[in-house]
This record gives sequence, structure tokens and C-alpha cells, in this order.
Amino acid sequence: MRRPAWVVMTYIVVLLLAVATALPNLLPSSVRSTLPDWATSQTVSLGLDLQGGAHLLLAVAREDLAQSRLQELRENLATEIRARNLNPDTIRTEGLALSVPADDALTAAMQSAAAATVPPGGAPDFTVELTDGTMRLALTEAGLDRATTAAADSSLEVIRHRVDQVGVSEPVISRVGEDRILVQMPGIENPAQLRDLLGSTAKMSFQMVAPGPGPGVSLLEMRDGSGVIPVEDRVALSGDRLDRAASAFDPETGRPMVTFAFDRQGAVVFAEITGANIGQRFAVVLDGAVLTAPVIQTVIPGGQGQITGDFTVEEVQTLAVLLTSGALPASLEVIEERSVGAALGADSIKAGLVTGAMGLALVVVMMVGLYGGWGLLASAVLGLNVMLTLTALGILGATLTLPGIAGIILCLGIAVDSNILIFSRIREETAKGATAIKALTQGYARAWATILDANITTLLAMVLLFMFGAGAIRGFAITMSLGILISMFTAVVLMRMMMEALVRRRKPARLAIAPLIGGVPAPGAFSFMRRGRLALAVSAVLSAGAVGALVWPGPNLGIDFTGGVQMVLRSDLPVPLAELRAAMAASVPGDANLQAFGDPNEALIRVQGAAGQATVAAVEAAAAQAVPGAVFDQIDLVGPTISGELATTGLIALSLAVLAMLAYIWVRFEWHFAAGAIVVLFLDVTKTFGVIAVTGWEVNLTTIVALLTLIGYSVNDKVVVYDRIREHLSGGGNEPLADVIDRSLNQVLARCIFTSGTTLAALLPMAIWGGPAVAGFAWPMIAGVVIATGSSLFVSGPVLAWLAARDPAAARGSESEQEGQAKHTPGETTLPARSA
Repeated sequence: MRRPAWVVMTYIVVLLLAVATALPNLLPSSVRSTLPDWATSQTVSLGLDLQGGAHLLLAVAREDLAQSRLQELRENLATEIRARNLNPDTIRTEGLALSVPADDALTAAMQSAAAATVPPGGAPDFTVELTDGTMRLALTEAGLDRATTAAADSSLEVIRHRVDQVGVSEPVISRVGEDRILVQMPGIENPAQLRDLLGSTAKMSFQMVAPGPGPGVSLLEMRDGSGVIPVEDRVALSGDRLDRAASAFDPETGRPMVTFAFDRQGAVVFAEITGANIGQRFAVVLDGAVLTAPVIQTVIPGGQGQITGDFTVEEVQTLAVLLTSGALPASLEVIEERSVGAALGADSIKAGLVTGAMGLALVVVMMVGLYGGWGLLASAVLGLNVMLTLTALGILGATLTLPGIAGIILCLGIAVDSNILIFSRIREETAKGATAIKALTQGYARAWATILDANITTLLAMVLLFMFGAGAIRGFAITMSLGILISMFTAVVLMRMMMEALVRRRKPARLAIAPLIGGVPAPGAFSFMRRGRLALAVSAVLSAGAVGALVWPGPNLGIDFTGGVQMVLRSDLPVPLAELRAAMAASVPGDANLQAFGDPNEALIRVQGAAGQATVAAVEAAAAQAVPGAVFDQIDLVGPTISGELATTGLIALSLAVLAMLAYIWVRFEWHFAAGAIVVLFLDVTKTFGVIAVTGWEVNLTTIVALLTLIGYSVNDKVVVYDRIREHLSGGGNEPLADVIDRSLNQVLARCIFTSGTTLAALLPMAIWGGPAVAGFAWPMIAGVVIATGSSLFVSGPVLAWLAARDPAAARGSESEQEGQAKHTPGETTLPARSA
């Protein structure tokens, strides 16, 4: 097919623009910074795992917020009761409800307080009930949900102001769901400071110190751990009146301190308090802890003061930011934290580039060895595939993560599958005696349906991964999806255009796609079906053993699914594991596990279970004691809420991926093919899970990504086999199904082996040299590819024949369809196939 000149020129211009847009991504940052803005405007942003930084997912603490709302209502109710000259001491707190004796005046006061909480046109935040002579005012779920959403909205602005004070470049702060806030800060060097900055409510108040315990007095902890002091519950001056705060140094002692100033009204009140309480102690309270409690020496006019104590420079900086940005409306819990040091991010980029280059080199070597000059041309198109993928990511504004790099590398191995299918079809047409241009045209025409079916099944898995994943997993899904779509364009459109141009220019009599060494062997006559029962038995036994391995020893679940903390510590000297283990045993709650990681200067610390910020802080303190000067290259904290959600969404994504792909096969083929794919896919996945359990590989989000990708790959493989079987069945005839399957499997044998080989060539460098994060994806994929290839050749055919033999309707339908032809051989089965 000759294309108009304008179409060819359009392709050339688009490719040149795409390459020019992608090139800045491959340049060092020092060179890229010298280029004009228009040249780097579409550069792909790097994820936190590549450039370093911190990712925190914060959730509004609903229980604390409920108590806060109840306390607010109690104060309103006390005001109403005093206004009626009644005693507010009759108010009692019962869980999330307030109660007073059933008295007309008290009841009226309670109803008035409850009415003040009713939003316009909405359900009340509180309900009023009379039970056994007691009026109860209870907080409703609708009211708590409304308060949670409002608190998240307000917290978003406070957090944004705090982050702006820190001066982090290009932070990402966004709402996630009804009660969560996502904060991503690239380049952050101190995750602990970030945790303190964002996790602190920063509710500040100034209260008088009482002579001793008594009514209206609470014992509050001193921030420095020196003990407790009695503080009056009545707030003398609220922190809301603060106008500004800044970090400074005490001119007398040289210690870090915080200076502050009140607004005009606060300054007047502050002067009155200090003038009336000379000689008394005045407590500065932050989030229920006393920062300092100095003695008032004299009246302080002007509304200025300072907070001193045993502070570090980082602590006074954080405190100043907290006071300046204001208090959060409710406390926030860090339910997920993932931070990566800049050094580890640079190592990840290097590992990604090295493994990518090695994977590409191995794929090129295999393609040239298998297909000679045509394989070299296909490899050049792979380079364009990478460029187009980077360009598309830049245009979409997507972020490139370490799993995203793994997706690009994997696409190199999978993308050549289209070329392998096309080359195989061209070889078959050439072997039939077709001319060069006819072999080329027929080869592409016959391969197109298989390429489409195979890639759609993988795309379905990626779409579900994007829908149910988050963060880096979504990045992987986007990268893989773009790579698959672009590979279909480069293999089917660009590669065909180049091949047609070369064929028309050289005018060969036959289109020989010969390997670099040797010739092209004809399809063999190996009888797969004769060994079908044995293959099914072996596969079933291995799957049963794999299911047993999931019971014992069981999968090694990572913190993504169990919750907990995982931290990578690095020191300039070898890590003293014994000393660190002792320090952790003394101060870290829970069952902490410590092991060597990478080289002697690194250690992996893991605390599984209900761990949180306190656990991270305890590990950091123990490390500072046992390994002075150590830094944490990576911190992963997953709360129990998130771990449960990840486990649920992972199972949902796996289940829906299987159902979606099998529904597609059902539509494109007969039900026997879909049912066969279900059985074989189940055997593939169980055996892969068994390998993961036996080897002790950690099961985390990366493993789920690998399994979803593997499901797409496995179904892709089955589609190629079933498509060839369907093609032979749709041609008519009464050949026994077993013979059709054998002939089809022998014809696709080379393709299955070659595609698996190129995919493994791309995965092996990732597994060996890609680092723990990528290796956790690559090794399960390698095991799965080997298992899927074996099942495609030895199990999928016998399963299909077994299903067809147990469906009399299929045999009757086949006989009706072939009326007038010779009767079937007794004992053999035929199967009609839906046309493509």
C-alpha cells in the first residue's frame, strides 16, 4: 500500500518533534538548566523515589475531632445554662454525648445549644433525647462527617502555609477523599522535621500555673520531660492572638529561642495579665504540653515575648513556623509516609539507566540474531518507542518513578512481540511462495488481529492498576499503557512503512527474513496433545503444592499489607548491628527486626504491625544513640488503615483484571477459550504465588504490580495460541481438534520462545542490578514469564480440548456447521470458532 507523500511527511515531522522534545530528558541537569525554557517545558518530572523527598498522607483524627466538637458544645451549653442563672456543673459527659437532668430550663438551654449547630438545609450535628429523666445531647455521624470534611478543608490551607514557610520547591498538596491530605515535598532532607511540622495541631494557649492540684486545674507534662506542673484549665490568652513568630538566639546564653508578638487586642490582654500576676508563673502550652513556665517579673507592654528552653535550632524553626501559620482545626495522623534520600534517588536513576541500557542491548542482540538486518531495523524503532513514550509522559505532565522506568524497560521486551508476530507471519507467507510485497501485506494483515487482542488484554490490566492503584503504581500503569499503545503504532505503522519502502526500492523476488546465522526451520511436528494428560497432571500437582506453600511457610507479607515501619539506615562506617539491635530493643515498641542491607554500611529496620510516628521517632532516637551520624535513606510508614485498604484494593484489582480480560476473550472467541484461559491463568498465578512463598520474596505493592502485569502477559500468550487455533478452525474442514491444536502450537512455538526470551532479556538486568525496589518487581515477573510460556505450550491446548470434549452442544454445532462434509473420526472432537 503506497501512502501519499503528505502522510509520510507528517509522520516524519511528528517523529522529529517527538525526538526533539524527548532529548532534554536524557541530558544532565547541569546542561538542561542552560537551555531555554521552551526547550525544557515538556521535560518529564521525576518522582520522589528518583530525586529524593518525602510523601505523607495525613488523615483527620475523627476521635479527637469528635471530642473537640463535644467540648465546644459543652462550652456553648454552659453559657446557655449560666444565662438562665443555673449551675453548669450539672453537665455530664457520656462518650460522645452530654447529659443534664430533665428540667424545663435545662432542657430549653440544651435545645437552644443544639439548634445553634444545625447547618442550613442539613441534618443536625447533635440530637436531643429524653431518657429516664435525663436529657442527652449526642453527636451524630452526619455531624461528625461534616466536621471532618470542614476540618480537612481548613487544614489544607494551614498546611500549605506551613510548607511555604519551609521554602520547599514545587510541593504537591492536595485533598484525597473526604478526610485526607496528600503532601509531597521533593528534596526534603529531614523527614522528622516534616512530620513534626505537619502532624502537630499547634494549638497554643497562655495559662496561669496553679499553686497545686484542685478543681479547674490539670497536671500537664513539661515538653523537656522534666515532670508535670499544675496549670489552670482557664485559658488566660489564646494563641489565636499571635501576630507573628520567628526563630532567634538568646543574646545572653546564645541558645535558640522563639520570639513572638501579639496583635493589638492580644497585646492589651497580655499587658493586663502580666501586670496583675507579678511573681506568678505563666505557662506557655502547645498541644497539651508546657513549653515553658517562667515567673512574671514585671508588666510586659507592647505584646512581645520570647519562648526559651532546651531547644535545638530545628525545633525553634519548626515552632516558629507552627505559630506563624496558625493551629490546625483538628489533629492529623500520618497514616502513610514514604521518604527517600537524595543520594538513594540518584542511585535509583543510575540503576534505572544502567539496567535499561543493558536490557535494550540484550533485546537488540536477540533481535539481530533472530532476524538479521530486519531485526536491527526493529531495534531502531524500539529507540523511537522510548522517545515517543518520554514525549507523551512530558505532554501529559506525568511523573516518572522507579516503577515507571521498570515499565519502560519491560515495554522494550514486550514491544518486540508485535515484530516477532509479524516476522513469523511474513516467513510463513514467503514459505508458501508469496512474492515479497504480498508476503509483507499478508503478514501484517494476519498478525494484526492477534496483536490487537494481545495488547488489549494487557491494557485492561493496566487500566485497572491505574484505577485502584496510587502514586508510583499509577505511574507504572500510565507508562506501560503509553508504551503498549506507542509500540502498536511503531510496529504496525512505522515499521510497515519502512519495510514497504525498502522492499519497493530493492525489489527482491522473495522477502527473506533470515536469522544472522543459519536458516529458518520449518514448523515441527511435535505432539503436544499426546503428552497433554501428563502436562495437566504435572501442572495441577505443582499448583496444589503452590497453594500448600501459601499455607506453609506462607507468603512474606511486607508492611504494605501488614502495616508498620521500614527504614533503610546508612552510615559512613560499618553499622554495629549488635549495638543497634540492643538500642532498639530498649526503646522501640513492638517486634523490631534488624538485618544487613546491601553493604556493611547499610541496615534494614522493620517494625511490623500497628506502628506510627512514635515508632519512627523511637527508631531514629535509637539509631542516633548506637550509630552517631547515621542517616535514613528511606523511610516507609504504612498505618493499619492504609494497609487494609491496600490489601483490599489489590485483591479487587487482581480479580477485576482477570474478569475483564476473560470477558474480552469470551466476546472475541467461543466460551471454551475463555474458560480455558481461566483455568490456565489460575494455574499460572498459583504457581507464581508458590514460587514467591518458597523463595521468601516480600509481597508488597510492587508484587501486586508484577502479578497484574503477569496476568496481562499470560493472557496475551494464550491469545496468540488460541488465535492460531481459531484461525484453523474457521477455515472449515473436519480435522480433529487435537491435530488442529498440535499444528497451531508448532506454528507459534518459535514466537512464544522468542517473545519470552526478549522479555526475560529486558527483565534480567533489572533483577540483578536494578536494586531492591525494581528487583521486587523483576524476579516475580521472571518466574511468571517462564511459567506462563510453559503453560501456553503444554497446558492451554489440552485444557481447551478437555473442555470441548465435555460440551456435546459444541460438537453438535460443529456438525451442523460442516453439513455435507465427511463425518468426524470417532472419539475425536471439533470446535467451532467465532470469526475475528
